[in-house]
Amino acid sequence: MTIVSADPSIVEAVAADDLVASLLLVHGLHPHPVERRITDALDRVRPYLGSHGGDVDLLEVDGPVVRLRFRGSCKSCPSSAATLELAIEDAVKNAAPEVSAIEVVPDGDARQLIPAQALLNRVHTNGHRPATWHPVPAVDDLMPAEVGGFAVAGTSVLVCRIDDELFGYRDRCPVCTSGMAGATLTGAVLTCPHCGSGFDAVHAGRAQDDGSDQHLEPVPVLRRDGVPSMAIAQEAVT
Repeated sequence: MTIVSADPSIVEAVAADDLVASLLLVHGLHPHPVERRITDALDRVRPYLGSHGGDVDLLEVDGPVVRLRFRGSCKSCPSSAATLELAIEDAVKNAAPEVSAIEVVPDGDARQLIPAQALLNRVHTNGHRPATWHPVPAVDDLMPAEVGGFAVAGTSVLVCRIDDELFGYRDRCPVCTSGMAGATLTGAVLTCPHCGSGFDAVHAGRAQDDGSDQHLEPVPVLRRDGVPSMAIAQEAVT
């Protein structure tokens, strides 16, 4: 069965609705082929990837295998690389549940085959367990230039809204190790209320001090099924 409409705008509206699209996928009725679904999903997370200095290209879809090329990332920030891969994994899995493996081709590296459900295994060695997405609808209440603190799955996080984009970080200043409750946002700079250190909220929380390699720890904030959600990776037990 195929969905047909004389008005292409109706088809696009149906495909753009997360809840309707998920139902269509379950019943095999989605109007777009898998390549289009994955491309559209990656386009939706591309601004978030760009804020971390990264990007991704869809090379091809070969049956149940998707081939992607990762470009860039915050080289000095392993947690930023993890957030990029988490965002990409989530986008692909939700847009194309029939995908069983993702072949990743990083810039300058040999390709490697990674099962879709374990795309992040190679970054879990940074001391984190696999992340889980949690709906946090309250972040939608943040006004532009506003900062808010939230408890998500037992983890304290800080979220700020810059224009129409949401950016999330763990509630910990890497310089003084204090919580960031009471942090101020000036432009794109989050300032610790305790030590006065500034961090670029748009670009992976990098410290404003040119000589510092400190950074806030990013927490992905993406809209899933129409609801703002955050991916929390619990600290591994050693």
